[in-house]
Parts: sequence; structure tokens; C-alpha cells
Amino acid sequence: MDQKIDRKIRTLETLAGIVDGLKKNGKKVVQCHGVFDLVHLGHIRHLAQAKKEGDVLVVTITKDRHVKRGPGRPVFNENLRAETLAFLSITDYVCIVDSPTATDCIKMLKPDVYVKGLDYRDKSGDLTGKIYEEEEAVKSIGGRLAFTDDITFSSSRLINDYLDVFPQRTVRYLKAIGKRYTVDSIVGKLGLIKDMKVLVIGDAIIDQYHYCSPMGKSSKEHLVANRYVSEESFAGGVLATANNAASICGNVDLLTVLGSKDSHEDFIRAHLSPNVKPLFFHRSDMGTIVKRRYVSPEVNRKLFEVCYIKDDDIPKELEAGILKRLEKAIKGYDLIVVSDFGHGLLTKRMIGLISSKARYLALNVQTNSANIGFNLVTKYPKADCVCIDEMELRFATHDRFSDLKTHAKSVYKKLKCGHIITTRGPNGSLCYSEPEGFHETPAFSYRVVDAIGAGDAFFAFVGPCFAAGLPQDLVSFIGNAVGSLAVQIVCNREPVKLVDLVKFITRLLK
Repeated sequence: MDQKIDRKIRTLETLAGIVDGLKKNGKKVVQCHGVFDLVHLGHIRHLAQAKKEGDVLVVTITKDRHVKRGPGRPVFNENLRAETLAFLSITDYVCIVDSPTATDCIKMLKPDVYVKGLDYRDKSGDLTGKIYEEEEAVKSIGGRLAFTDDITFSSSRLINDYLDVFPQRTVRYLKAIGKRYTVDSIVGKLGLIKDMKVLVIGDAIIDQYHYCSPMGKSSKEHLVANRYVSEESFAGGVLATANNAASICGNVDLLTVLGSKDSHEDFIRAHLSPNVKPLFFHRSDMGTIVKRRYVSPEVNRKLFEVCYIKDDDIPKELEAGILKRLEKAIKGYDLIVVSDFGHGLLTKRMIGLISSKARYLALNVQTNSANIGFNLVTKYPKADCVCIDEMELRFATHDRFSDLKTHAKSVYKKLKCGHIITTRGPNGSLCYSEPEGFHETPAFSYRVVDAIGAGDAFFAFVGPCFAAGLPQDLVSFIGNAVGSLAVQIVCNREPVKLVDLVKFITRLLK
């Protein structure tokens, strides 16, 4: 890299010292912040106008891992984005910021003026609401917020139109769905869900990742020895379903069973969204289920898994207590969301009660290493919405090779569904209802960080959307957008947030 350009790109700590020195020498410092994924004329004119507010222009950019604009974004990595901005003569310094917002770097740099584009002048139009936090941060350090007023372009539209982010089939699909629904209409329909009273039921799981690096073959055994690096725990299973559902539902009640011996209850409570209200029952003969995966951190590849699990049916006295509680409360909910991992909570009696008494039942029954061939969606007598993956659908019909649409119709009729939706990984999803027929929706992701938890996120959004009466084609689109965001998140480190979903949908439809 050119030395002059290299000198422009500084760390936040170094730049804070430089800015302090400049201000002491009477220079007026201006800061702009953004992703700047594809630098275009609109950006250049914005920066040029911002420079007129002072003597020195500092441009801060968001680090790659904090860019929540969907799969494939940013198109250009943080170093290339920083280098591009540094080549501009109007920029004096460029800095990559390891934070999802600009507030921390504003407080560190203490610019005299913080400049935003015309789109942010109407603060109510900012989906994230971060403009209010940024304004408060600027005022707290004695600076002021200013706005440029010039021609604007959409980076997302330019990227979608000219950089071949999606295959042609997906581009055609997005243009067609964009003609039927505007972003504002989608946001309005999602708003119908926030007042829904929801109960989520299912198996609580602690997902653990133990990161380790291979050292080589053991000299005494036929195995590869690994060096421990670090570990991370996540609230998985129904806990992840509840957290994701809480992104679009204002209040979510959660019913699950923890183990008494090693409950992890403090961890679980700390990792539930604020609007999730848990009701924990405790099983005395076990600990809370833990699925520990040993992972190579360089490529996020799972090496093997150890399960701490006891997955026979819960004891009769515990079942009786849960049934008594459900019997009293179940009719008060608009939606019952069931995440059945086949680990003993959903007994025949509970299935019977839920299926007969739920006002609207959204059902996800999962196949995993502990229950292959035994935990089938057909063990439920009815459901309003069924969400399963392709393999689970084939298991339910005992047919590996026939046309998937035939299977979907078979399960749909058997469970008297309103809708059945099948996730198909890189092939998107297939949704069916008798009134609306089939809808095939492509996937919007081509780079998968981690597929674990993506199905839970997909289901947690799709169930409430169908319960709220949203059209089938729109629900399928929303579900695939959620899934595409979820595969960019390591395990269940965080739920898919509504604001990130809306931002992604906005970029898809531009």
C-alpha cells in the first residue's frame, strides 16, 4: 500500500490522540461514519460537503463482523473499504471501528462536528433508532450534529443491479415479490404480530462450543490430539426459539423443563430476551440437556459432539403438574409455538392437550442424532402450521425419493394443517396450503457461517406470521430472509433482530 495512504489509516486509539492534538492546535475536526461498502458519487459528495464543516475530515467505518446487511455484505472487506476511502484526497484519516454503532468512537474521538446524510434528517425514518444515540453522544462531548443536503444513491441497489450478488432466478423472484409488497407494507404487516399473546413450549438445550486446534496424531493412539483454545455457551433449543419469537412478538411466555442436578438456570435467565417470561419446571433425575460440540475455530468446523442427555419421557408427577398448569392457561394464548426436539418433554398426554386446546398451533418437530426415526411430526393429531426440513418431511412419509410436493400434501392432510412449510437449506423453502397452492422461495445466502439455530429462527418468525394471517408468499419470503440472516450468526449467539430483518428486506427489494 502507498505510504501516504497507509498513514491515513489509523487505529481508534491512535486516531483519538491525533484528533486531540489537532484540536489543541485550533483545528476543527469533522467525523463521518458508515459502512461505505461500495463508494459512489453520492458518498464522495457527502464527504466533500462534510469537509466544509471544518478543517480535518475523519471517516470511521464499521468492522465487517458488525455489518448486518444480510448474506454477502459487506461485498468489500473492511481493509479494502478503508483503503478506498483513504485514496480520496478529501479524507484526512480513516479508522475501522470494532463496534456496531458510532457512539463509542464519537465519544473517543470527540469531533467538533458529526455529519450524517440527508436520509437521517428525519430521525423517525431511521429503522435502527441509532441516530438518537449518536446525537446524544455528539452533544455529550460538546460537538454538534450536522446533515449534508445533496444527491443520494442507493449502494444496495447498485450492488444488487451490477455486482451479481444473487443468481438470476433469485433476482427474478425478488423483482416479482417487490411488485406485490413494498417495504412499508411488510413492516406494517409485521407490526400486527407485536400484540399477540404467545406461549412457546419445548426442550431447553445448552449448546456449547469448545474451540480446539489440532496438534497432530498421537504417538500412542490412533487419534488426532487437539489443543484447547476457548469455549462458548449458547441458549439453544426452545430457548433460541423463544428469543427469536420475542423479536417480533411483544411478550412471549416460555414453558420448559430444566434439570435439577445442573440446571444452568442462572445462565439461561441471563440469556433470555427481556420480553421472554419463563416458567421453569425441574426434573430431579438429570441435569439440563447440554450438547457440547468440539469445533475448529479457523473454519468453524464441528469435529465431534458429546451430549449430556436423558431423553425418556418426563416423570408422571412432573407431567401432571405441567398438564394442570397448561389446562388452566392454554386458551388464553393467541398462539402456541411448540419446538419438539424429542427429548422427553412432549409426552402423548401433553401432545393431546396442546393439539386439542390450542387456539392456533405452530409446530416444529425435529430429527436429531438422539431420535432418528422416532420423533416424527405425525405423532401430533393436528396443527395449524407445520415447519420442518426436507429430511424430516421424508421421514414422516417413510419415502426417501418421491416428489417433495407429494409429501407436503400428505402431511398437510394428515395433520389438517393451515400451512406446511419445508426448509431446504441452499434450495430455499417450499410452502403449501390448499387455498394458495405451492410457493417455492429461493435462499438468499451463499455463505454460511453456522447453520445451527437457523431453522429455529426461521420457525420462530414463520409461526407468528401465519397466525397473524399474513399471505403465504410473504411469509415464505420473510422466513427465508430470517434464515439467511441466521446462518451468519454463530450457533444461537444472538437472535435475529427485527430491525436487522427490516434492513435486509429493504436491501433485497431496492
